[in-house]
Amino acid sequence: EMVSLTCAITADCGCSPFIHGLNFAPHFQRMTMFGLFKKKPLVMTVTLNARLQPFDRHDIEDAFDATMASRGHAIRIIGGGTAMLPNGEASECDIEVQLDKPSEDLIDLVIGTFDAMLGVKGSRATIPGRDGPTPFGRLDGLALYLNGTDLPDAIYEATSAQHVYEECQSLLSGIGSVSSNWQGDTETAIYMYGPSFSAMRDAIADFVRNYPLLPDLRWCVLPV
Repeated sequence: EMVSLTCAITADCGCSPFIHGLNFAPHFQRMTMFGLFKKKPLVMTVTLNARLQPFDRHDIEDAFDATMASRGHAIRIIGGGTAMLPNGEASECDIEVQLDKPSEDLIDLVIGTFDAMLGVKGSRATIPGRDGPTPFGRLDGLALYLNGTDLPDAIYEATSAQHVYEECQSLLSGIGSVSSNWQGDTETAIYMYGPSFSAMRDAIADFVRNYPLLPDLRWCVLPV
């Protein structure tokens, strides 16, 4: 009698290993042993539309890895990089994430975790097999550009960009956060992110008006 084997022998097809009296169980065992039925690891790229120095990106990566490990997920950062503007200023950053046992729920978990950490509008996740990037992000950004060359020397001697950074961080408590900074040839930038640009602007407005280093301050709405 001819035996029909038109049904593919796969672990999840619902077939019995016994077909017309033939025992295929040893073949199933061997295929399982060599991982033919196991899901392959998936590497997805998360692009944060935030102006982060590499060391600030590393802090986010470390926090993500710690969160995944604490929850028992086989998910980890395996790489990353920062895209730069022609003047050397950061524009956005990529973070490569490996999922050892990928599923739609875990992919959503990765995106949701980064969204909660620093989900700036315009961020996206690139997942193999999907037609295009998956957008995410709800945060506005605000950048302050401090004039580093045109003020009197006495002002530079009596003030500091570090004080501006720390004071803005304090004033934004519960509203947003200073996430990074950049030192250029003629300007120093301080980057802040939060749910509302106007709320962040209003929170630091009095300080900006009164601090001697900031009369020629340049404001910028992020992302641009």
